[in-house]
Amino acid sequence: MGIDNNKIRRFGTSPVFFTAIATILGAILFLRFGFATGTLGFWGVLLIIFVGHTVTIPTALALSEIATNQKVEGGGVYFVISRSFGLNVGATIGIALFLSQAISVAFYVIAFAEAFEPLFNFVYAETGIFLPRQVISLPVMTLLTVLILKRGANLGVKALYAVAAILFVSLFLFFAGEGEQTVNGEYGNFAFRNPGDFFMVFAIVFPAFTGMAAGVGLSGDLRKPGRSIPLGTLLATLTGMVIYIFVAWKFATSAYAEDLTTDQLIMTRIALLGAPVILLGLAASTISSALGSVIVAPRTLQALAADRSFPSRRLNFLLSKGKGETNEPFNASLFTCMIAFVFVAVGNINAVAGIITMFFLLTYGSLCLISFLNHFGADPSYRPKFRSRWYISLTGFVMSIWLMFKINTGYAIAAAIIMVFLYLYISGKNKERKGLEVIFQGVIHQVARKIQIYLQKSKKISSSSWRPSVVCISRHSFEREKPFDLIKWISHSYGFATYIHLIDGYFSRATCEESDRLLKELINMSNAEESNVYVDTLISPSYTSAIAQIIQLPSISGMDNNMILFEFDKEKPEELCQIIDNYSLVRAGNYDVCILGCGRKQLNYRKGIHVWIKPTDSENSTLIILLSYVILGHPDWRKSHIKIFSICREEEKTDVRNHLLELISKGQLPISPGNIEILSNGDNKNSKQLINEKSADAALTLIGFRGEQVKHQQEKLFTGFDNIGDVVFVNANKYKEIK
Repeated sequence: MGIDNNKIRRFGTSPVFFTAIATILGAILFLRFGFATGTLGFWGVLLIIFVGHTVTIPTALALSEIATNQKVEGGGVYFVISRSFGLNVGATIGIALFLSQAISVAFYVIAFAEAFEPLFNFVYAETGIFLPRQVISLPVMTLLTVLILKRGANLGVKALYAVAAILFVSLFLFFAGEGEQTVNGEYGNFAFRNPGDFFMVFAIVFPAFTGMAAGVGLSGDLRKPGRSIPLGTLLATLTGMVIYIFVAWKFATSAYAEDLTTDQLIMTRIALLGAPVILLGLAASTISSALGSVIVAPRTLQALAADRSFPSRRLNFLLSKGKGETNEPFNASLFTCMIAFVFVAVGNINAVAGIITMFFLLTYGSLCLISFLNHFGADPSYRPKFRSRWYISLTGFVMSIWLMFKINTGYAIAAAIIMVFLYLYISGKNKERKGLEVIFQGVIHQVARKIQIYLQKSKKISSSSWRPSVVCISRHSFEREKPFDLIKWISHSYGFATYIHLIDGYFSRATCEESDRLLKELINMSNAEESNVYVDTLISPSYTSAIAQIIQLPSISGMDNNMILFEFDKEKPEELCQIIDNYSLVRAGNYDVCILGCGRKQLNYRKGIHVWIKPTDSENSTLIILLSYVILGHPDWRKSHIKIFSICREEEKTDVRNHLLELISKGQLPISPGNIEILSNGDNKNSKQLINEKSADAALTLIGFRGEQVKHQQEKLFTGFDNIGDVVFVNANKYKEIK
């Protein structure tokens, strides 16, 4: 759901520029910039301006870039973030942004009352009565509310032009004046002083630079937002930076450091025509900033409500509802002004101002992050007419986060905690909407692509550093869970796994639709198991054709798969026929082969993994041991163990035991010497009888087999193990060294 796109858009670039510049050249310029110059000197303030604009310029560029890539509707910065990061992330940042904008209205109205300081001083001198600032701020907030509710943004923008004109006239007269230091020809305010106070002063001054995105809030009222937002925002940012540099220079050359740090209205002693013009400029700057905020904040709130960001359906409806053909956000404006009234009545929002700064920095950092991720992710749908550079956006993001902690670590942590809880709440209420995964989707694709290409080119992984990369094929994915469990165990910590569900038939619209449906079920199954298994489906007219395709597929790691897992039901040995028929095909691809016989016994992990080794089966022995170790690494097996059995001639028992102990010691495998049992093949029992007897209670049994056995014994090789549970028959392509 969105704001009505058919409403009349009537503004051009000028309102964007004047809303932003009026917010940039606000109360701090008149009340605190002299203090900054007096404390740090001209070069110190110049450094503050530079550091501050390492955030604002990248943000302005990122905002301009994003705005020219998509059609920007109402909601300004919120719209850009929500359509780039998803509605849940957008709503989280958008709510914080709205609160910052709404409280900013109160901040500027309270600052406006400072223009009447001479009046307060006069009343106190004459009567001894100390009038609270609310005597001025509350009536002004009332008039501002009436103005916005009666006439909306249209009159607000007209008033904005008037106060902006007054602001620029007062600045001109400030530059035209001469201070006491200028008259005396003394210039001692240029040296960088008090470096230890740099971030304290920065925290005071930085909010002056945070107004550059204010004009974006008019996006829903602009005729050509894709043109007006970049032009107006960039022009305001650069204009504000230049003005602040010249204001710092004027302070440094026109007043003594002591006067700059003690007199917050030092500009009245420098400007041509003195106090009247500066107080008028202060009033104009603060009221224009308040106007800018009170125009922008309701539009952010209206867009949030239109996207159903709040838990109450009725609240969303009321706040999204507009008036007239321009969809003026009357209800949202009323709610914004109510919040502002509360903070104006309190009168002191210094503590809240710190949190506001945190949220603004978080918003700006998010915009820079969007731009960077879009560059890095190389999404073909990202085609902005205006382009920034990825390293500029990355700089803006890093600086935003760094400055948050430098300005106030406590507020930064508080802001982060609030944002996390807000996101979790919104995501819980809107589970169907996309969340954080939207942010890094393109990046993950790009990183995966580059890693796969790198691995293929480098060929760094050799047989001497073996790790399993197993692919499993099955028609019975939803009847037998054990094959999926096995590759889930293998891929948990040490390996890679791909599970392919085979659909018999020819490729057609019907089988393709069935494939899509089954893939969704497989993904849900994989998610429920919390596995690291990559799942897919394959349509093939024959089992052999499917195997031929699968063994040519690369692993999800970017390298070739090196192991294939077949599976069959031990009570349906006829299923072995197709496996045996395709054994030689798989071996031609140099694959290790595992064949899982699924039994009916309930799995009891505590009973352990039994490994069976024969001296004549040395090529398989190390693979079986390594595979058992890999499986044991899964949390399901955390209370289990590995037990090794070896069948040999009586006279070889000692040598076989010593060899196995050396192998375990060398490989630092978690197998107790007491869990090694050597059996003699001289007994009146064959190997199947011994396995059925010794491993009857085992959770999982691993047995090696050779290729020539498959050729001669066929299905009989894998049958006759009725007393044991699940059994994995293992055939190594070549010997795996245990290091």
